[in-house]
Amino acid sequence: MENKILTYFIEFALKDWFASIPITICSVWTVAVIVERYLYYQQNRRDVTAFIHQLQRELENSNLQKAQATCSRLGGVVGEVAEEGVRLLAEQKEDFSKAFDITVGLVSRKLEKNIAVLGTVGATCPFLGLFGTVVGVVFTLDELGASGGGTQTVVIGVAKALIATGYGLLVAIIAVIFNNWYTNIVKRFNDDFQLLKLLFLSFVAEAEAGEANYS
Repeated sequence: MENKILTYFIEFALKDWFASIPITICSVWTVAVIVERYLYYQQNRRDVTAFIHQLQRELENSNLQKAQATCSRLGGVVGEVAEEGVRLLAEQKEDFSKAFDITVGLVSRKLEKNIAVLGTVGATCPFLGLFGTVVGVVFTLDELGASGGGTQTVVIGVAKALIATGYGLLVAIIAVIFNNWYTNIVKRFNDDFQLLKLLFLSFVAEAEAGEANYS
């Protein structure tokens, strides 16, 4: 059975190249995006719980220089955003929220890079496979009509044609799974950025309240 499926797949790849080549390109593209995004997210993965507590203590002590050094040591996109947030606290308190949102938006673009490819592949590959199946069935019926073959010829022809649908669905399922997974990872990063924003805004509010009392 496995040998037959492999044989059918090889015949599909060679005969129905108009469907097999696009699906194969999508599969290679999908694997490349999956690997690249996985390595990127792993590289930027950080334990933000302890970091935020430490950053909060340093901000409460108004030690912005030490806070910026802590952000720099953390590294990754979270450290990058936090470091920029500390800089904005020192230089741009009045428009801090807008400036910080711009920073988060730019970093979010890095996090979301190429994820749309997985969504596109997940939505397109089933139709490519279906197209290959439809054309395969048409060729099978055409050959049946020309040769006068029996039921067995039709069944084998349809079985071969369905390989295209299975191939397209397999690639699409993998793409959709990783698209959802990586989208959730990006969401967790954005949640971390929002925690940082709330921390910085509380510091801004305390600083403004202190200035008001002083005046």
